[in-house]
Amino acid sequence: MTTNPQDAHPYTVPVSTEPVGRKYLAALFLAQFGIFVAILSPVVVSLQLKAQVMRPDDPASIVGSVLPLGALGAMISNPLFGALSDRTRTRWGRRRPWLVAGIVGLALGLAWVSVSSTVLMLTFAWLFCQVASNAASAALIASLADNVPEQQRGRASSVVALAQNVSILAGTYLAVYLVANLPVLFIVPGVVGVALVVVYVLVAPDRIPDTPVKAFSWRQIISTFWTNPVTNPDFGLAWWSRFLVTTATFMFTTYRLLYAEDQLGLTAKSAVGVVALGVLLYTIALFVSLTVSGWLSDRLHRRKIFVAGSTLLFAVGLIVLAHAESVTVFYFAEVLLGFAYGIYAAVDTALTIDVLPNPDRPGKDLGVINVANALPQSLAPAFGLFLLSFGAGDNYTALLWGAGIIALIGAAVILPIRKVR
Repeated sequence: MTTNPQDAHPYTVPVSTEPVGRKYLAALFLAQFGIFVAILSPVVVSLQLKAQVMRPDDPASIVGSVLPLGALGAMISNPLFGALSDRTRTRWGRRRPWLVAGIVGLALGLAWVSVSSTVLMLTFAWLFCQVASNAASAALIASLADNVPEQQRGRASSVVALAQNVSILAGTYLAVYLVANLPVLFIVPGVVGVALVVVYVLVAPDRIPDTPVKAFSWRQIISTFWTNPVTNPDFGLAWWSRFLVTTATFMFTTYRLLYAEDQLGLTAKSAVGVVALGVLLYTIALFVSLTVSGWLSDRLHRRKIFVAGSTLLFAVGLIVLAHAESVTVFYFAEVLLGFAYGIYAAVDTALTIDVLPNPDRPGKDLGVINVANALPQSLAPAFGLFLLSFGAGDNYTALLWGAGIIALIGAAVILPIRKVR
């Protein structure tokens, strides 16, 4: 009798069942850092600075319109390129071609962003950046699923989360030194991204699985964007939790610099410095919690309590931030948010890989999960702009309370998952 691998084992079966070593984890960190320092630096700081140059009287309107349209490209491209990498068979592997093409495209897209002189040009340039970055990101996370066995997924998830958040810190501090030279501020992260992804490509195995590739059909392409949440309820719940938590996160980070200026009464230059230190404190707190929580989750064989509990704490941090009236309280909230998100990020990727429904095509299903990362980048700025419009001036209290409530719902959604504890 032939046994279905999914029946024999509830988790995604990686191409390799051998434990990965420090060399692989270091290369994974560098690749994730490279991709995210390139794509998140504009989201966190540099795109807001460019918006202030292009429209000094209303920069939030540019941020709130350009980022959502760009994120729609990310929402489509992540599952598409994940599925394409599943189907790819080349002498260089199936993930490497998309990793390299994606990061090179992202670097070129950032150069385009740097020279954009109109909102329309900026929108198309940012859309191109999102498509390219998600081609690289989809291939990288699928490669993680290929190479990392179940008992190490918490640790690998921690590495990915740490790299992502260190990239935000690096991008923020880069803005401190290059605030007067916007073209260089956009281009340098792209060049760094290319170099670091190449390191991963040279280190990481990229084996071709024995699973035959099905004949091409448009139905398969359309199905790329869908994994049935009724037949795969745990996957559906993990998707919704990721979507809600990411929405809450981007509702704040998209307007973080403008918040520091308006809510705390800082000048643009002072706000960049305050935000940079806030991100540093956030990252330190994240590193402390992330280092322990991924390892502890693997040892205890528990995922849900870490994800739900940290999301609850993250919501508390957002509410504290809503009522901050001084830089000191802002810094305290950043520490609280960083500590909470470190726990969440360390374990959520491992939980997600654990509940993937199809072990033969992790790239496709991880791409669907990553829609939950990309779609909030489209909706959160627009919804945040709507909440900011309540009352006179920009209402950051409404924005942050809204984000906190969304995070609380994200914590509750994770509890009914059955496949993992």
